[in-house]
Amino acid sequence: MKSESSIWSMNRRTFCKQLSAAALLAANTGAFGLSSDAGFPAPHSAPRNRDPLAPNAFNLLPLGSIRPTGWLRAQLLVQANGLGGHLDETWADVGPNSGWLGGTGESWERGPYFLDGLVPLAYQLDDARLKAKAQKYIDWTLNHQQPNGMIGPHSNDDWWPRMVMLKVLTQYQEATGDPRVIPVMQRYFAYQLSQLPTRPLRDWGKFRWHDEVLSVLWLYNRTDDPNLIDLAKLLHQQGYDWQKEFANFQYTDRITPEFIKLNEHNGLGDTALATHGVNNAMGLKASPVWALVSGKDEDRQALLRQLSALDRYHGLPNGIFSADEHLAGRNPSQGTELCTVVETMFSLEIALAVMGTPELGDRLERIAYNCLPGTFTDDMWAHQYNQQPNQVQCSLNHKPWTTDGPESNLYGLEPNFGCCTANFHQGWPKLTSSLWMSSNDVGLVATVYSPNEVRTILRNTAIHITEETDYPFRDTVRIAVHPEKPLAFPLQLRIPAWAKNAGIRVNGQSQPQPQPGSFARIERTWKSGDTVELVLPLEAHATRGFNNSIAFERGPLVFSYPIGEDWLKLRDRGMTADWQVYPTTQWNYGISPNSIKVTESSVAEGPFTLKGSPIKLEVKGRKLPAWVAEDGVANPVPQSPVASDQPEETVTLVPYAAAKLRITAFPELKNEVENLP
Repeated sequence: MKSESSIWSMNRRTFCKQLSAAALLAANTGAFGLSSDAGFPAPHSAPRNRDPLAPNAFNLLPLGSIRPTGWLRAQLLVQANGLGGHLDETWADVGPNSGWLGGTGESWERGPYFLDGLVPLAYQLDDARLKAKAQKYIDWTLNHQQPNGMIGPHSNDDWWPRMVMLKVLTQYQEATGDPRVIPVMQRYFAYQLSQLPTRPLRDWGKFRWHDEVLSVLWLYNRTDDPNLIDLAKLLHQQGYDWQKEFANFQYTDRITPEFIKLNEHNGLGDTALATHGVNNAMGLKASPVWALVSGKDEDRQALLRQLSALDRYHGLPNGIFSADEHLAGRNPSQGTELCTVVETMFSLEIALAVMGTPELGDRLERIAYNCLPGTFTDDMWAHQYNQQPNQVQCSLNHKPWTTDGPESNLYGLEPNFGCCTANFHQGWPKLTSSLWMSSNDVGLVATVYSPNEVRTILRNTAIHITEETDYPFRDTVRIAVHPEKPLAFPLQLRIPAWAKNAGIRVNGQSQPQPQPGSFARIERTWKSGDTVELVLPLEAHATRGFNNSIAFERGPLVFSYPIGEDWLKLRDRGMTADWQVYPTTQWNYGISPNSIKVTESSVAEGPFTLKGSPIKLEVKGRKLPAWVAEDGVANPVPQSPVASDQPEETVTLVPYAAAKLRITAFPELKNEVENLP
């Protein structure tokens, strides 16, 4: 084991090299370095929970407080230049005839879903074009409220799509201070409170009630209207009881259409909705959100039981649970819907704020840095409905989906179903909004690591913080603190559970070694230019999963074997296209985890792409001729250990998201077994 001094010597040298590379990238792309104040809203802090609400552990900062820099800004620009910034130009469901623009087109969830990501993307990039796109929908919604208080298209009265639009309005109001928002929300909630006793929540709204409670509590903290607490309680009363489901979790096997009686009740029976992946993803926030009203710690902590059950029965090696489209077991050839990915991320972001539990940040990074980019083409002009950890072909096949159709893992405009086309936009922007939070002792908390800058107010003092890092591809995070005048406040840094021998320096001075799986706390009077250097040593290792298979990790990144890809255009779709992808190389390896070689290259443009991948792992493996694919789907990974008489090869692995065809879970070769976690 290296001493602390040797670790710091090594990482300081690495860090200096990274800064030099970052400077070159900044000169070419403008992505690195400090931005000016241009485009930042006037800094302000989020209101804390009013009585009788229980306090959050941390408080999300208002939209616009955090701006992406470095590779994260480049990633948001990819989204803005792809479907995220042009969807309304090429997809009628959110186009000029949308019901959310007063038209006769799609009038349910897709307009609000699109805005739920477009609004934060526009304001984080300070992009006038994107702001103008979003403003049309928002103006129509705010200016066309019905006399009774109802909002949205007249063609339906479903509570569910309004729940999404309310989340949009809260973000928009934080970024702009538009005085129309709060009165519109007040009238709507008064109307809903009067109507729910006779027109209660149903199907999707019943299972997603907690997403509206978020907006109800947001408004309560700004108006102190006690009727809003009554509304929150009524939504909870009529909503699905997620705690009860996971107190005695029954859905431990791969769900089948027959089990959920998919042909009955239009597929909207309670069993179908309770096992639906996106509902489960949204339901992860139900208990923490309700705990703010109930004040009960048992409610606050119930989330951990949900996560444990999903991991045990449906967990996949990329950090998410299977949901294609219902819970599907642990076989890594099963998939996960893109909506499930972004909604799990949002639930974890909310739960982290409520609970202050560092492991939620670990889980959030794992999903965000693997599953999220892993389901898009590099330019984000096409996406999958379902992604698979062991994904050997993307083609028109019915297997292995539990309830989805044959287009499910194609890359395209709206494969299988269009909900993800509208909803994926929230992934990167809402992660950006959650990188920093404020603490109730008037401090700041680094909850997730990525390059960014933040401007906020603490004790009536403006604070500007810059975070420069190539994490998760490198191990060093450098934070510079710039208060407008010297200010005493606590700064907390999340230390991942995997980060053994992490180190912190303040202005070059070593601090006590932090405990993995905690928030390291630094209390001092901060002066402009103070710096914090955090080193989170990244060690590659193998972990076990389904059928005792092994997968490889390094920090939050999961690694996969990249199968050769042959892309075949299926059809043009306006400004984009639908694609099938066929393998051009063999993929059926058994692996020995005993020797892992790490190779690093510069972190430049496109770190989640195969061409731009800045990290590779080399392991030893042998082919397994008996492990094959059927109908374009890899058979379940063989039970480890396995024997092979094939010659030994060096197998190169890349970050999960870089490989669009991939093997992530491998059988382990016999006679090379070691004890793995």
